[in-house]
Amino acid sequence: MKARWDTDERGRGIASAASFAPALERLLEAAREPDWVAEEPEHHLLPHVRRLCDERGWTVSAETDEAVLVLDVGLPAGTDRGELRAAGHALVGTFLEESTHIEQRQSGGMVELDVVTGMPDGSEQFGPHGHTVRLRIAAA
Repeated sequence: MKARWDTDERGRGIASAASFAPALERLLEAAREPDWVAEEPEHHLLPHVRRLCDERGWTVSAETDEAVLVLDVGLPAGTDRGELRAAGHALVGTFLEESTHIEQRQSGGMVELDVVTGMPDGSEQFGPHGHTVRLRIAAA
């Protein structure tokens, strides 16, 4: 049995997540639409990120790479990996939309979050659109 975490003794779960699959499928379908990702993420998303960074004393720099808003966020020296992850999710919380998927990677002292967020077709508030963001969070 391959352990799923450090104290795992079961090696298997207790249920499926099938009831959540339709929402994931709607986001996946939307993400595949050729013009779904909105323009100018630095104008729509970055101000929210900057506000949180300013409040917490974090640094942030941004660039747009194709349709991806790439954010490099610096936290104080000594910040541990769990705190980096928590900071990343707090930052995502400043711009997440109706449906959001986050994939996390860890490399050395950095946590990377690739985020797809948006409004799939059928939203009552706005027309279909989305954003792609890559957060790279590290301690100074």
